[in-house]
Amino acid sequence: MNTKNNRRRRESVERIEKVFIELLQTKELHEITVSDICKRCELNRSTFYANYVDIYELADKIREALEREVDLLYEAERAQSFNSNDYLKLFRHIRENQLFYCTYFKLGYDNQFKLKYYDVHQAKKDFDDRHIEYHIEFFRSGFNAIVKKWLAGGCRETPEEMDGIIRSEYQGRVPL
Repeated sequence: MNTKNNRRRRESVERIEKVFIELLQTKELHEITVSDICKRCELNRSTFYANYVDIYELADKIREALEREVDLLYEAERAQSFNSNDYLKLFRHIRENQLFYCTYFKLGYDNQFKLKYYDVHQAKKDFDDRHIEYHIEFFRSGFNAIVKKWLAGGCRETPEEMDGIIRSEYQGRVPL
């Protein structure tokens, strides 16, 4: 029986995703084929198509998984309506999952990512309640650029150093 949660199916999905991420390190998305993935996974094409419509759906599933994982990092803070501005936790996660984040950025999803938990109330105070949407975009773009640069350098700086960079750049006005 080929149910969504059976062990064999989960293992096949994990292999497909792992090979896909590996291929993305040396190829562009449009250069990767289902055949490439299946050959390297030693799976039939029917196994791929039983789980994904195409390469683009596979890419979307990878993005969704990473975004869910990042959401879980801050779940406790949000449940308490607490804004800790704790980017240290995120930088630690990035360092531990560099390949995953490199893949996310390579696929260009960072341009689509929306800050869900930006402290609008604090921003209104800091910026006299003016042009908040621009401040949100400035923060998102700047943060993504810093993370990309850190990843490109192999995450040599510590997560603590990266958290300090964000804090100094935004002078304490660090939204979560």
